[in-house]
Amino acid sequence: MGWAIHLHLIAAVSWIGGSVFLFVLGITLRDKQDQKEVYPRIGPIYGFFEITALFILLISGVFMITNNGLMDILFDSSISNQVIDALRIKLSFVAVLAIMTVVHTIIALKTLRIEKTPLQKFFSRGASMGIFLLNFVVLHYAMVIRDIL
Repeated sequence: MGWAIHLHLIAAVSWIGGSVFLFVLGITLRDKQDQKEVYPRIGPIYGFFEITALFILLISGVFMITNNGLMDILFDSSISNQVIDALRIKLSFVAVLAIMTVVHTIIALKTLRIEKTPLQKFFSRGASMGIFLLNFVVLHYAMVIRDIL
C-alpha cells in the first residue's frame, strides 16, 4: 500500500491546492476583462491537471480499498464500524464531487472561447463552488479515517 497512499496524498494535495488557488484567483480578479484574459489561458491547463489528479485519486483509492479487502465490506450494510462508516461517507462525497467535476468540465470546454449563457454560468459556478467546498469535507473524512487508524 506504500506507493498508493503516497500517490493518493500527492494527488489530493494537488487537487485541493489547485482548487484553492482558482478560488482565490476568482475572488481577486474582479475586472471582467482580466477574467476573460486569464481563465481561457489557465483553465484548460488546470482542467487537464485536475482530471489527471482525479483519476489518480480514484485509481489509488480503489486500489487501497481492494488491497485491504474492504470492497465487499463497503457494500455490506450489516457491517458497521467507525472506519467503514467514515469511508462510506467519504466515498459518497467523492461521488458527488466527481459528478460536479464532470458538469463543470463539460461546460468549461464547451464555452472556452464563447460567452456562457446564464444557465451555463449558474451550473458552472455552482459546480465550481461545490467542488471547492466538498474538497474540505472529503479531506475532513480522510483525516477522520486516519485518526481512527
